[in-house]
Amino acid sequence: MDDDFEFPATSNANMDEEMDIPEDIPSGQILKVGEEKEIGKTGLKKKLVKEGEGWETPTTGDEVEVHYTGTLLDGTPFDSSRDRGIPFKFKLGQGQVIKGWDEGIKTMKKGEKAIFTIPSELAYGESGSPPTIPPNATLQFDVELLSWTSVRDICKDGGIFKKILAEGEKWEYPKNLVEVFVKYEARLEDGTLISKSDGVEFTVEDGYFCPALEKAVKTMKKGEKVLLTVKPQCELRSCLLIRLHMGRPASGDEAAVPPNATLHITLELISWKAVSDITKDKKILKKTLKEGEGYERPNDGAVVQVKLIGKLHDGAIFTKKGHDEEPFEFKIDEEQVIDGLDRALKNMKKGEVALVTIQPEYAFGPSETQQELAIVPANSTVHYEVELLSFVKEKESWEMSTQEKIEAAGEKKEEGNALFKAGRYERASKRYETAVRFIERDSSFSDEEKQQAMVLKTTCNLNNAACKLKLKDYKQAEKLCTKVLKHDSRNVKALYRRAQAYVQLVDLDLAELDIKKALEIDPNNRDVKLEYKYLKEKVREYNKKDAQFYGSIFAKMNKYEQARSSNAAAKQEAAPMAIDGKA
Repeated sequence: MDDDFEFPATSNANMDEEMDIPEDIPSGQILKVGEEKEIGKTGLKKKLVKEGEGWETPTTGDEVEVHYTGTLLDGTPFDSSRDRGIPFKFKLGQGQVIKGWDEGIKTMKKGEKAIFTIPSELAYGESGSPPTIPPNATLQFDVELLSWTSVRDICKDGGIFKKILAEGEKWEYPKNLVEVFVKYEARLEDGTLISKSDGVEFTVEDGYFCPALEKAVKTMKKGEKVLLTVKPQCELRSCLLIRLHMGRPASGDEAAVPPNATLHITLELISWKAVSDITKDKKILKKTLKEGEGYERPNDGAVVQVKLIGKLHDGAIFTKKGHDEEPFEFKIDEEQVIDGLDRALKNMKKGEVALVTIQPEYAFGPSETQQELAIVPANSTVHYEVELLSFVKEKESWEMSTQEKIEAAGEKKEEGNALFKAGRYERASKRYETAVRFIERDSSFSDEEKQQAMVLKTTCNLNNAACKLKLKDYKQAEKLCTKVLKHDSRNVKALYRRAQAYVQLVDLDLAELDIKKALEIDPNNRDVKLEYKYLKEKVREYNKKDAQFYGSIFAKMNKYEQARSSNAAAKQEAAPMAIDGKA
């Protein structure tokens, strides 16, 4: 047989339109060695000869490499890559081979061997492939999938294709905020060098070259190397060419880019630094410079030991702790450092080194602040390089006995009370919430412990409601009071504070119901009486506003009606004159 028999594609150009495309073997029908099953519903059969590696299979657009032997059903061979000693390569699902191959090989794993029995409709059809393949011939192919290279259409418009040259590590991909370090080399189709770099660092969402490179990098793993083919029709090509100095005179080893040229960019993702958006609004960003150990992180109340350096935007150091003496030790959520640093450390692992960027609202705020080594100006964004040396977590509720939970809840309540008196309502609210979490699930408590827990929960929820009122979070205040009233419908404080929330939410009818009920229970309660007086003033105020609002509407309506009546009268007077004039 001729050496140049390069496995021709089917000559039936419209075959795709005339038949159903076979489906893959269902996941529930995994083949065993020696077993044969049909793929889809068009007669294509697959017999497994040797199992492959892993679980991945090639997909449409991938460049696959195979060895094969093709025979007729009577065993007559008509082609073999094995006889030529050269593996056969083609792009899967691109119509470069017969349909039976496209559909069969995409079910194979790397290293797998299988025999495919392909009906003529999925092979060469009525015409055959003279002189070796007769018309309407069913064919058999003994195929070994040696390897494949993934090729992806990055922009889904045929403009940029990505071909993997070297696989990356693990399974993670860089996200928008991640800082990546890459090498690249851009050439024309004839190999002419356009631009290259042995290392450049940029944030993924910034793209460095252009949005096309951002899209490509986000599909790559650490250590992965790819070839990007940028077609002339690519919509993002213009910004890429600008970055690569399009049209400038050739200098050194680099050349200008002709119009309508296809570019080939070899891109390697060397490494990246993970960046976490702690607050989900980019006001506290943590860039990991060195990975930590394990998976545990400090919690509120944890005692941490750190090394840190704090810098202003211009690089001036305003604090340095834990470097020249003992490690800097403090307790998280105790206001011993700025809020942003507390929050960042709760997202770090032991041994991790990170660069933390903190906006003013989580740093020193609108006031100028004197620190050990420099003054931090008002509204400054600050940067900390932090190493978390060690930490001891505060005991979690699931690690405590029932009595320990009640004691811990009591301690958090007292801390909350002290913070409330100091006017630190947000921090007080967090303490009350933590206290309730300790004792929320009380199924393992004794009857006496349940009673203690209920008293604590009631107090903490009511105190937290007072915090929420101060913080103007009226909906949450209402919810906390309602939670108390489910267990104690005659709790005057809960009725009073819920009424306060309803007044601010302008739900005055419900506010009045709660106040009246509170006064029924405790007629002499001074605070409730004052709130009732305030409510009545609010009702009068809103009634006056309503009267003014509706009075204005009615006045406008009367004015409109008068104007309409005047216009109608004018038309009636003008009508006879028009008729007389016409006559």
